[in-house]
Amino acid sequence: MASKAKILVVDDEKPTRDVMARILSAAGYETLTAPDADAAMKVVASVPDLALLVTDYKMPGENGVELIRKAKAANPLLACILITAFGEIELAVEAMKDGADDFLTKPVTDLKQMELRVAKAIEKNALARKSDALEHQVEELRSRLGSKQGLESFTGSSPAMERVYALIRQAAKSSANVLVEGPSGTGKELVAKALHDLSPRAKGPFVAVECAALSPTLLESELFGHEKGAFTDAYRQRIGRFEAADGGTLFLDEITEIDLATQVKLLRVLETRRFQRVGGTEEIPSDFRLVAATNRDLAAYVREGRFREDLYYRLNVIDIRLPALRDRPGDIALLVSRFVKEFSAANGGAVTGIDHEAMRALEAYDWPGNVRQLRNAVERMVVLSQGGRLGIDDVPPDIVSSASAQAPSAPAAPRAAVPSIQLQPPASAPVAVAAGANRTLADTEQEVILAEIAACRNNKTKAAERLGISRRTLHRKLKAWGIES
Repeated sequence: MASKAKILVVDDEKPTRDVMARILSAAGYETLTAPDADAAMKVVASVPDLALLVTDYKMPGENGVELIRKAKAANPLLACILITAFGEIELAVEAMKDGADDFLTKPVTDLKQMELRVAKAIEKNALARKSDALEHQVEELRSRLGSKQGLESFTGSSPAMERVYALIRQAAKSSANVLVEGPSGTGKELVAKALHDLSPRAKGPFVAVECAALSPTLLESELFGHEKGAFTDAYRQRIGRFEAADGGTLFLDEITEIDLATQVKLLRVLETRRFQRVGGTEEIPSDFRLVAATNRDLAAYVREGRFREDLYYRLNVIDIRLPALRDRPGDIALLVSRFVKEFSAANGGAVTGIDHEAMRALEAYDWPGNVRQLRNAVERMVVLSQGGRLGIDDVPPDIVSSASAQAPSAPAAPRAAVPSIQLQPPASAPVAVAAGANRTLADTEQEVILAEIAACRNNKTKAAERLGISRRTLHRKLKAWGIES
């Protein structure tokens, strides 16, 4: 049975904190109480799994904002809600800058709305803890992976990838031909390189050929080499890839793109390990290990007569199949963490991590381009970010919209009956804040942000800095409200 989330209620008025504690206990939470900041900090220090702090602003000694600041320093994952008197919008702004996740105004009359806001804060705490645990797991797994000689380029701990690692280690011991199959972007060349690095041929050459990039004539010359005068523009002798790979590994990527005539010649080389350069008569031996790769269904190509069956069996001595990224979603967080560190280091080290909301969007996406697409997306996020931790605003819009479409929609929360707060923005900012009896947290966020802009005399850069958000995020919110200019 899952343990109840722990909530600490802090208020110097005993009747008030006792009533709130009873309400939250009835809602299914384990509640603790404290009369002031000093007592509250003792609870924060002694209860490491405390999920939420709900504190009044005005108390003897340190006030609620100062308490939140201290509690967040002691427990950065702790969610905090400040209770203020009506009209103390500046206090709300200060509290949100110091780590408050939400605030309620006195008197708290809409108990259902309070429970909803508490539930949201509890959920945020749970997600933050999960994200923190994932980061620790990433570090541990990275340390483990770093010790896997020859497999350093891989990231992933899913059962599917563990099977791939086991096959690579086993196959690397032999000189048998290997066929690597998998969708584009899954890392087939990494497998070929790992097979080479872990094999007795590691000190020999690793030679890669992209078959799809060459016409049949050019591919034959590329593989076999040619003698001087073998054809027009053959002004000198050229060593082919078979010869260059002697003593090492030859990697043929997209093997299905080889035409049938060249397939016959490749089969003979694999059978005899000897070949002739184009235009030559000398039989040249070459001791290479062949690794071929394809993103196609090679067996289907054989059935359709587009690929020689005898060559297929010659290639497919050992078959390694790479899973699509969507089939190992548990590895996405590990890959993202690795790429963030890689690209942050390459771009000055300003990005320190990624928050849980952005990570959830990346994990919810289907990734048709697999690891290559994920790597490119993270590079874009890091390069275009404003520094600090990557957030949902840094995730490419097409990924966010796709992830949102796949996620189940949550029922809308009832709006709380809260009196309106009148703001006085400067004359240069023609902003109208809607007043009314029914308000949401979004309404409160809008008022907090507009109040800060007003306090900064319409200096949006300074307002964004004081709010603890990027200027780009601020402009996005203003644009969404139709008041960007």
